[in-house]
Amino acid sequence: MAEVSLDTFPRLLLHQAKVRAERPAIREKDLGIWQTWTWTQVADEVRAIACGLAEQGFKRGDRLAIIGDNRPRLYCAMMAAQALGGVPVPLYQDAVAAEMAFVIQDAEIEFAVAEDQEQVDKLLEIQPQCPRLARIYFDDSRGLRHYAQAGLMSMDNLRAIGREFAGRNPEFFLDEIAQGKASDVAVILYTSGTTGNPKGVALTHAAMIETAKVLVKFDGIGEDDDLLCYLPMAWVGDFLYSYAQVHLAGFCLNCPESPATVMTDLREIGPTYFFAPPRVYENILTQVMIRIEDASWLKRRMFHYFMGVARRAGMKILEGKAGVPLRDRLLYRLGDLLVYGPLKNVLGLSRIRVAYTGGEAIGPDLFDFYRSLRINLKQLYGMTETCVTVCMQRSGDVKLDTVGPPMPGVEVRIAESGEVLVRSPGLMSEYYKRPDATREVIDAEGFFHTGDAGFFDADGHLKIIDRAKDVGRLADGTLFAPKYIENKLKFFPYIKEAVAFGDRREQVCVFINIDAQAIGNWAEKRNLSYTGYTDLATKPEVRDLIRECVEKVNRDLAADAQLGNSQIHRFLILHKELDADDGELTRTRKVRRGTIGEKYQVLVDAIYSGRTSCHIETQVRFEDGRTGMVAADLAIAEAKAFSVAAAKQAA
Repeated sequence: MAEVSLDTFPRLLLHQAKVRAERPAIREKDLGIWQTWTWTQVADEVRAIACGLAEQGFKRGDRLAIIGDNRPRLYCAMMAAQALGGVPVPLYQDAVAAEMAFVIQDAEIEFAVAEDQEQVDKLLEIQPQCPRLARIYFDDSRGLRHYAQAGLMSMDNLRAIGREFAGRNPEFFLDEIAQGKASDVAVILYTSGTTGNPKGVALTHAAMIETAKVLVKFDGIGEDDDLLCYLPMAWVGDFLYSYAQVHLAGFCLNCPESPATVMTDLREIGPTYFFAPPRVYENILTQVMIRIEDASWLKRRMFHYFMGVARRAGMKILEGKAGVPLRDRLLYRLGDLLVYGPLKNVLGLSRIRVAYTGGEAIGPDLFDFYRSLRINLKQLYGMTETCVTVCMQRSGDVKLDTVGPPMPGVEVRIAESGEVLVRSPGLMSEYYKRPDATREVIDAEGFFHTGDAGFFDADGHLKIIDRAKDVGRLADGTLFAPKYIENKLKFFPYIKEAVAFGDRREQVCVFINIDAQAIGNWAEKRNLSYTGYTDLATKPEVRDLIRECVEKVNRDLAADAQLGNSQIHRFLILHKELDADDGELTRTRKVRRGTIGEKYQVLVDAIYSGRTSCHIETQVRFEDGRTGMVAADLAIAEAKAFSVAAAKQAA
């Protein structure tokens, strides 16, 4: 097939199966053993699934729901739907049934592929609300032997039907692929729904492929690279960095055994490039700090000493800059032998050539930590509607507080209001069935209104301040950027989430979620007993620990001319973890600030009224679907604020 015709994912699949027939395309860890699928095997699997779906009535333009963890057959099912001219619609695997019902109804889905019994049960629960959903196929049959619902079938049976159909219609598969067009919708990905119901973002083959081409060329991604695909299949980051790029570059996707084994599997694979939202890098750092706390006195001293060397010299060495004293270079080499190398090996990051982060802003301190270890971590900026990539930092030209210049072929404009506007080949075709919403965000010139506030610095790098709607002012006119403050708090391993308030108020106050694992480990070392999260969160000792973290953030803020007056004056530790099942976070772990403000209005009122405590009762949803109440008396604590002069003196 001529290269000029490689304009859809099914055609790219056939191309890879031809030129890289026996090279590994996908690996999956099953029962502790890595199983490998070659490109030929993947193409054969896709053919069987596609023909099976066609025999079952799936036709051009139909939507196929994909629900589960990252599994080879789920990726193959996505390819099969596209081969037939259909549209895969991946759903978040941890979504509750009601959330799935909205997407299945909105996307008018008739066919669904589910990973296992858990996902099948959710689909069967909502089937009465979704009468169009007629056929459900499952990959893992454990626990489903005695299920006899109409339209329920294993993937094994579907493939058998497909092979029989292909035998009778040998040209069908290739004929269907030949009918595909670059302008066809390749996938519908639903937004996280931060401010309301999610919207279906329709992205074409052309948009995704053009974006993937730019990324592959940008950092030289090739067939010898390895990627661990562990992020939700419903997230645009996985679709672009796993699914789209593997079709372009021909490297190997590696599917972990389960979400619980990701860190172990990461060490075994040793990927060459890595993509994760900031929360993953935060979690990794938390694990590091917990291990250091458990280490001997000598190892702790050695770690902190050499991390000091890394902060001084690591980033300059990574970027090949001059001006690093010989003593620091020698110390860094010793640190690499004693600390950095073993640490990266334990984390599975030894082979990393390039690492990306996106989805939301990453804290500068967190960014600094990884780059000081000579991990080429770079920020990118984008959203589902733009196929992720709008701006990205070039290797050797990385600034901690920016997301880099626009990518090739991407136009970025700053509106008078400060909002970032984007026009690019990767722009969505529409919000599915929402022409009104589409017109609201894409103007007459074809620019997408991102809703983010930002500006270009003197070097042409874009700096994102916050969501435009979230950026405000304190009563004295000081700029209030809640996400910036929250990210600085979340750098500390003891803080998992933070929600800042302050717009049009006299001062900034925050709600904090502690990290139960990190704080629990800290408490155990101090013989501090507790019964659970709520008990731990209300301990005076924990409150004092968090106060230290808050005051360190205040000292940093005091040194910023624009944000010096937005220091945190009061805080409280929430009695429960913020949870997507309770509507407090999106499925991509973004804080629903408005929802939290309304749900915990009694706490907001208390923290701003000068009170020292407040009683709260909250309904929570357990993993089995039951609901219950959590009640606690929460202490409201004061935090010390610093003058600009004091901050400079401390620095």
